[in-house]
Order: sequence, then C-alpha cells, then structure tokens
Amino acid sequence: MNIGHDGKQDTTENTIDWLLDQVIALRERVVDRATRRLEHELGDAGRAGPSSWNLACYLALRSEDLRELQPVLASHGLSSLGRSESHVLATLDSIIDLLGRACGRRVPAGGHSSADFVTGDRILAANTEELFGPEAPPGVRIMVTLPTEAADDAELLEGLIRAGMTCARINCAHDSAREWSRMVGNLEAARQRTGRPCRLFMDLAGHKVRTGEVRRRHKALEIDWEGTRAPVIEISDGFLRSEPVGKGRKRNWHLALDTTVVDRLHDHQELYFVDTLGRERRMRIAATGTARFFHAALDGPAHIDQTTAFLDPGTGERFLARGFDTRPIKIRVFEGDQLRLSADARPGEPARLDPAGNVIEPARVPCAEPRVFERLAVGDPVWIDDGKIGARVVVVDTDGALLTVEHAGPQGKTIKPDKGLNFPDTPLDLPALSAKDLADLDFVVDHADMVGFSFVETGDDMRTLMAELDARGATGMPIIAKIETRRAVDNLPGIMLAALGHRPLGIMIARGDLAVELGPEEMIEAQETLLWFTEAAHVPVIWATQVLETLAKKGTISRPELTDAAMAERAECVMLNKGPYIERAVRILVDIIQRMHRFQHKKTAQLAPLQCLTMEDEPAEP
Repeated sequence: MNIGHDGKQDTTENTIDWLLDQVIALRERVVDRATRRLEHELGDAGRAGPSSWNLACYLALRSEDLRELQPVLASHGLSSLGRSESHVLATLDSIIDLLGRACGRRVPAGGHSSADFVTGDRILAANTEELFGPEAPPGVRIMVTLPTEAADDAELLEGLIRAGMTCARINCAHDSAREWSRMVGNLEAARQRTGRPCRLFMDLAGHKVRTGEVRRRHKALEIDWEGTRAPVIEISDGFLRSEPVGKGRKRNWHLALDTTVVDRLHDHQELYFVDTLGRERRMRIAATGTARFFHAALDGPAHIDQTTAFLDPGTGERFLARGFDTRPIKIRVFEGDQLRLSADARPGEPARLDPAGNVIEPARVPCAEPRVFERLAVGDPVWIDDGKIGARVVVVDTDGALLTVEHAGPQGKTIKPDKGLNFPDTPLDLPALSAKDLADLDFVVDHADMVGFSFVETGDDMRTLMAELDARGATGMPIIAKIETRRAVDNLPGIMLAALGHRPLGIMIARGDLAVELGPEEMIEAQETLLWFTEAAHVPVIWATQVLETLAKKGTISRPELTDAAMAERAECVMLNKGPYIERAVRILVDIIQRMHRFQHKKTAQLAPLQCLTMEDEPAEP
C-alpha cells in the first residue's frame, strides 16, 4: 500500500490494483470455507439453498480479520462489508466490479453468487410474513405471553389484540391442556370480534433444570384486632382450612375442627389455650342456630397453628385445629457459605448450626434433574434463580455436589423451590425433548401456528424435533428455536442449517437465560452476533425477555427500558411478558417501534428527513 508524504493513503492506480487483488483473494477464501462448512453440515454443498449458502459465506467472511481492509475500502467510498449480512457475495462482487473498472482490469465473474443486494432482504421479509403474518401497522409485530387469566377472561385477549398484539404465546411450562384449550378458544373469539389476525405460538417447556422442594412448615393463623373491633372466629367441621376470610373490617377467621370435636361444642362454652407467642387466651363459644357451625370470641389477639392445644376445662379434654397453610422454610445463603446440591428428592433444609452458631451441616437443596451430576465437575459454575445466586462446585460425590457460594449480595439470598439452575460450563447432554414435551406436542400441532423449541443446543436437536413433528403430520409447522445457553450460541449456525430448506424457522434471543449463562457483558456481544447470523440466514428474530418489564408489571417506565425497547426494532418480532399493565405496555411498544422503523432497518439508517430540521432552518438563497 502506498503512503504519501503527508502520511495519508495514496489513492493511486497501484493502490486500487492492490485492493482489487485483496478483495478477489478474500472472495475466493470465503467461497472455499463456505463450501467446506456446508459439506460438513449437509454432506453436499450442492444441497444448500440461497439462505444456507449466504449464511455459510457470512461465517467465512467473519472468520477473517478485516480491520485493516475496511478503512482502506472506506477511503475509496467502497466499504459496505459491515452491512453485507444478507448478501455477502453480492457485496464482494460489487466491490470487485467497481475496483476493476477504476483500474481498467477485466475481472471474470466469480460464480456462486446466488443473491443480489435485495434478494436477501426479500427472502427475510417473506419468511417473516410466513411466521407472523403481515405487518399491521408497518414494522410492528408484537408477541405477548398469555397469563393464566386468559383462559377465563376473553376481554383480556381482545384488549391485547386491539392494543397491537399480533402473536399470542402460550408457555407450556405453565398451566395444562385444559387452560390452554380455553385460551385458544378465547383467542379465536377475540380474532372474530376485532377482525384482526393474531398468530398462536406455543412454547415447549424443555429441560429447565430447577431446584426441588424444600421443607415446609405450617403458617400460623394470625388473629388480630381491627381497631376496637374484636376478632370474629367461625368454627366448623365443614371448613377445609384454618384461614383468614375477607379483608379489613369484614375479615373473619375460619377454624377447622374435626367432627368429633365440633359435636361436643355448645353455647357459652369456654376454651383455654396458649398461642404460639406464649400468650394465655380464652375463647368463648356461641351457637349460631346452624348445626356444627359456631362463632367464637377471643379475649385478645392470638397466633394459632397446628400445635396449639385447646383445653375444655369442664372435661379436661384437649384437641387441635387442622388445615393450616404451609410455607417453604427459609434457606438463606451468604457469600462464602457452602451449599449442598443434592441428587435425591428429599426436601431441602437450611444449614444446621451448633449453639455457638457454627455450621454443623451446610444448607441442602435438591436438584430436580439428577442426571446433571453425571456431567458436573469440580470448578464448574452454578447459577441459581436467574443468576441471583452464583456458586462453584468444590466436590462431586454420590450425594450430589458441594458448592461454595460466590455471589449472593451483601444481605444474602433465599433459595426457593422450583427456581432455575444454570450450568453454563457443563455440557449436560440431556435428551432434546422431555417426556412432557412429547406429550404437549400432540396438543401443539393441533392448535398452534408455530412451536417454540426450548433449550435447543445442536443441529441434531433440531432434527429430532422435526422428526417428531413429521410423525404427527405437521411437516410444515414452523419452529422457533430459543437460544438460551452458551452451547446454543456456539452452535447456532448448525441449528439453523439443520432446518433451513426443510420448514419455516425463527430464532428467539432469550436474553434472560443468556445473561445468566454468559454474564451480562458477554451477553451484549452475543446478542449482536445472533442478530448478524440470523440476518445472514434470512431468518426472522424474536427479541425476548424483560422488554418494558417494569411497565408491564408495575405500570412505570424506566428510561433504560425505553432505550432497550428501541433497540428491539432490529428484530422482526418483540416479545412482552405478562403483567397487570401489559395492555399499556403493548400500546407504548407499538409507538416506539413505529418511530424507530421510520429511521432504522436492522443496522442501516433509513435517512428519513429529521423532523427537527424544518424548512425554516435552511439558509436563504442570496
């Protein structure tokens, strides 16, 4: 490369000749690497369609270090490699043609170019419409996760569709086929009433590894005074539970007793007991005129649980109430604590301490998927409850694994049952589909427009799901591959190549799980990579997890979330999670996406005229 006396690059014919040779050589390497990748993935590169071929070319291009070539091309007004995702060879061919014209060299066509600059975008647009239907309004496709209430509240679905929802999501990890059927019926009714289309996406639960049960303890019935109003207690053998009923001044308390006890109660009878706080209390029984149903008055507030013994002083008989609620016992861990992740299903327990406060036995939590321990190794990180608790394996044995807690915040964290466990560095190699997934798939193929594949990690996983769909006669059902793990990020090209050309495909960027698996810093880089790869494959993307989360759940808007929602315009569809303010969140997201759609497409600025620059801003002609 020639450099002038002023230190600037020399834009002479020799420099252009050099550039032309560089780009021709680059193109040859791209084609060679792409061909070898496709032969490895598909067995024959000739079987690859235009999307698979372009993806392979983009992967080959991005394996090159182009940081020196890019600015030289830019200095000649030719740099477009940074926006070549959907048309790699067309971009290289255009640069080669212009450089050849500039230096007077005839460059023969390189071949293999199957798409021009617009074909890739057209394929992506067609694939997007096949999955999600036409845009209405332009640029807006919004998916909403349906809450359980959608099974019984038809107006909820109608309101969401009118607000801008274009795709409803049912998460098969929650509820059952009975609730799903009612949701499907309400969705169809809402479509009819609004006259608007709305696709249905059903999401297989997958192998979400979770914490098991922890020991539960009975919750005391806290009977308190409301101002000057004495508490009213209702006693019956017909009550299933001992529990508070109603709110505020209308609150009463139900006390469930066995029939043999209730049969011996009578008007004006007095019972004595000591509550869980050690307070001596007296209860006076009053008949109501209804058999086996009494009112009772207390002489003060009381906390009663399943151990509280009631004494009839007339007979000396003692008896207990029943039907108290239970709650999980608290298992709280702090940084530096040890934690036993157990392979057996016994309920978890907090740490056992001696009288001096020293740990005799660390806290224990069961893992609901014991096959994890076959792959877990010393040094592997473990994240609990969406990354709230971070730990590392120090021992693997027949009882499971002993962990050291490394991240729990200054106040520590409580481990609850049924919370997610992530093993980002551990290849778990679980089956692609669980038994529940296979059972749910029967319902999905009968009712959904597309199926979500949770925790897909390889091309073989994708082929497994396609075979199961084929066996159920759903040969053309679209698949949305949810990218949730480090392994899925690493294998995304193979995942897409396994499905491209066989059935419609979409990719969901599950940013919540990815942030736990990769860490927030690496996740930011990964989501950019996923956007590039999917655009190169002409595959639609769903931008998911925590979009306008605070607005949907609490009704308030945070500025960082607004910026994040604006970034979502780079995807073909945006997913919102459920919340009490979800309809408002949909309306605001529609407005954000429409505004951004006017100025941005993927990474490319649309260069629409800026509203802040009006005709009055232009200088007057002399």
